[in-house]
Amino acid sequence: MMIDWITLKACTKRFFVIGCLILMFSGWFGAQARAASTEATLNLTGMADGVTLTPADTLCATLQLDAGDNIGQLADWWILMHAPTGWYGYQYPDTWTVVGDGAADLQPVYQGALFDLTDPVKILCMNNLAAGTYYLYFGVDMTMDGLLDAGIVYDWKTFKVNDTHAYAIVDTGQTGCYDDVDAIDCSAPGQSFYGQDAQVAGNAPDYIDNGDGTVTDNVTGLMWQKSPDTDGDGDIDAADKLTYDEAVAGAGALDLGGYSDWRLPTIKELYSLIDFSGVDPSGYDDTDTSGLIPFIDTNYFDFAYGDTDAGERIIDAQYASTNKYVSTTMNGDETLFGVNFADGRIKGYGMTLFGNAKTFFVIYVRGNTAYGQNNFVDNSDGTITDHATGLMWAQDDSGAALNWEQALAWVEVQNAANYLGHDDWRLPNVKELQGIVDYTRSPDTSDSAAIDPLFSVTAITNEAGQTDYPYYWSATTHANWSNVAGKYGAYVAFGRAMGYMNGRWMDVHGAGAQRSDPKSGDPANWSTGHGPQGDAIRIYNYVRCVRSINT
Repeated sequence: MMIDWITLKACTKRFFVIGCLILMFSGWFGAQARAASTEATLNLTGMADGVTLTPADTLCATLQLDAGDNIGQLADWWILMHAPTGWYGYQYPDTWTVVGDGAADLQPVYQGALFDLTDPVKILCMNNLAAGTYYLYFGVDMTMDGLLDAGIVYDWKTFKVNDTHAYAIVDTGQTGCYDDVDAIDCSAPGQSFYGQDAQVAGNAPDYIDNGDGTVTDNVTGLMWQKSPDTDGDGDIDAADKLTYDEAVAGAGALDLGGYSDWRLPTIKELYSLIDFSGVDPSGYDDTDTSGLIPFIDTNYFDFAYGDTDAGERIIDAQYASTNKYVSTTMNGDETLFGVNFADGRIKGYGMTLFGNAKTFFVIYVRGNTAYGQNNFVDNSDGTITDHATGLMWAQDDSGAALNWEQALAWVEVQNAANYLGHDDWRLPNVKELQGIVDYTRSPDTSDSAAIDPLFSVTAITNEAGQTDYPYYWSATTHANWSNVAGKYGAYVAFGRAMGYMNGRWMDVHGAGAQRSDPKSGDPANWSTGHGPQGDAIRIYNYVRCVRSINT
């Protein structure tokens, strides 16, 4: 690419330099193509050009050079970065220094003969970057005079650091609307079933398959292991599953994609992957899973249903997290929260099964250690802002239990009344709702709901006669494979996730579980619950409004 040095010298102020460079660098692609024999390459490791990061993310960059026919040619080598705080120049092996505000202050990193850099050379690996937009440049010009001359060959990348929303909630992926039975055309304001998940645009999933067994999530800044094929035999089955202790130990032993800082994900990190375009196969009796749709994006992640050849159910696709329940389930069992990507639920799973340690699928994660950490501020006006997610919540809940259609309508009523000074409240999708669970709390250990005490929570009496806290409706339908695909709505239990087992009611899945209820009907018809653990069917659940903000 050819650069007009006279034009560049005119860019004497820092504010103008970056604009001039971008304009010139992006406007001469034809000239760059003519510099055929030398090619400069700059890469953001494991990330796409234009990615948005948080300060907690570690950004690494590498460069390569194919000198081609110009090998041995004397040249100026340039490695520059424009940051929100000014221009920086690279100094080998790992230092960046301020180089000034104007173009005349820019200095080459090296002056000498061109040679091939076949293996990637790391020039940047840092976190805690200031918020703003960054531009990285690597180039060489064949006139060795310390100036940016015509004929420079270069590559450049840009990225943005946003410290406001370190905990970006990935959208659920639900694109269709439902009533309390089946799929419907999406309703208009004032009509029944208006305001559900598919009618609100969120942070669309944005993954990159890095081609090395890892997948980068550009929304969350997390990098994931692509496959739970732990034994590496090319298929995913019961033999790949690990106990909790094995899963924790395995993170430290994993070297994948050039990284060794892998960890077992938290329940919030793991739940960021759930995709509610999936269909719940509960009750499906066939062993042929080819027509089923799991709750994870199989365009990027490897997945298998339960290993029926090993005696498992097809829904036995529970993935382990780091989060142990702070209380116990099943009348005393130590319990681990996990995500089931076969049936689209979070449950607390007993850590022993039939006298042996229970095993789970495992995928490891790295990056953005701030993910899942809320930053709540009480606005002293009945609202609470989470600066980590960019969401504002009503401090109080609905104060009364509603079915799903009533819950959607109740939010519309609040908007018509300009509730708490706003008219754009909505019923949260299930990932937003799970995002405010506090997994360090439970009715038995903190005498509270599993939520920050800044929030007010209506107390209820549960099926066992205990003081407890509600399930809360989400706007997300938990679609199933039957002929009543829209019958169930997803909820999050902020109190005990009750079930009927061995002739009594008890906490079977833990405060913080995500399950589903029929959207309408009579709870009395489910006097002993539903499913293998007798999940309590309430139908009438509570509501907490949410709205998006710009912070």
